[in-house]
Amino acid sequence: MNSVRAARFAAAYALLRAAADVADHWIQSDHQAQTKGQHDHTEGQSSAAGHRACAAHVASYTATQGAVLLAGGAVLGLRLRPAPVAAALALSAVTHYIADRREPLRRVADATGKANFVRLADHGMNGAYALDQAWHHAFETAAALIVSA
Repeated sequence: MNSVRAARFAAAYALLRAAADVADHWIQSDHQAQTKGQHDHTEGQSSAAGHRACAAHVASYTATQGAVLLAGGAVLGLRLRPAPVAAALALSAVTHYIADRREPLRRVADATGKANFVRLADHGMNGAYALDQAWHHAFETAAALIVSA
């Protein structure tokens, strides 16, 4: 039974991760990418626009993950149960929204001693993006664990 669960976890993680990259880098619109982190202190922009853009991005992101997970699960013959899949997608969606609003993740970085790294934007490196991706990978792992339970 453990080998079946391990295989389900590995497949779910691979499917969620691949779908996340596609959703973040191909499906997300330029407008969503540029607007989703806006807050009241962003010059000339409203926080409402940022919330709307982020919500739209997370909706397409979650739909992509769900479609890939269900289609891939069917192809691989995984027995995915609806409740764990829904819980996993909800976890992925909520944590993705938090990270993509930018300010919450920046605050986490500041609180954990990564204030300089999150603002790094030279030497071919973007610290905010690297921390964003690490956050997503961690929660996609948790989501895959939920799916495989």
